[in-house]
Amino acid sequence: MNLDNFKNKTAKILLDIKAINFQPKKPFKLTSGKLSPVYVDCRKIISHLKERRLIINMGSKLIKKKINLRNIDYIAGGETAGIPYASWISEKLNKPMIYIRKKPKGFGKLSQIEGEIKNKSRVLLIEDLSTDGKSKINFCNAIKKAGGEIKNIFVIFNYGIYSDAVFKRNNLKLHFLTNWKFVIKNLKKKKSLKNEEILEIENFLSKKN
Repeated sequence: MNLDNFKNKTAKILLDIKAINFQPKKPFKLTSGKLSPVYVDCRKIISHLKERRLIINMGSKLIKKKINLRNIDYIAGGETAGIPYASWISEKLNKPMIYIRKKPKGFGKLSQIEGEIKNKSRVLLIEDLSTDGKSKINFCNAIKKAGGEIKNIFVIFNYGIYSDAVFKRNNLKLHFLTNWKFVIKNLKKKKSLKNEEILEIENFLSKKN
């Protein structure tokens, strides 16, 4: 299994379906509040059946390669973007699923986790992408509060410029299908952006490391 091939294919898919947007002159505001000349919208994947199936297949294979499935009891999806991916991957890996709210609901049992999770269950968190890692830590804390154990997170896309230190401090391992390195590689190959625009993006990414 060539994981670089997976990363390259995923980057190409995201560019082909226009899930990656570039506005160097008018930066996007990320959920973290930071401004970025680039924006990744992995939610677009759910509407593209062929591409979605390819990504789920590659993601499932990567998870099998990187994590012993015997050490996973549940697949968890984070509200909201992680939920569809967790659903498809849990079916692919034949694992039960739960999903995690951003905060406990304000009625009923006041649950933050939906589904049933047993004490000391080992959980794999699934999300669409990782930027600053704060929402992932929130979800992981909810899993721990419910009695679960969490060591691994899987995302489709990793910005790789904010969250690495955050995950390391919390003893979490991030697994991902692609990142900016492979997107920029494809951009240069396709020549869909001017060289100075690509350079501006590269400068932004290097400053945030």
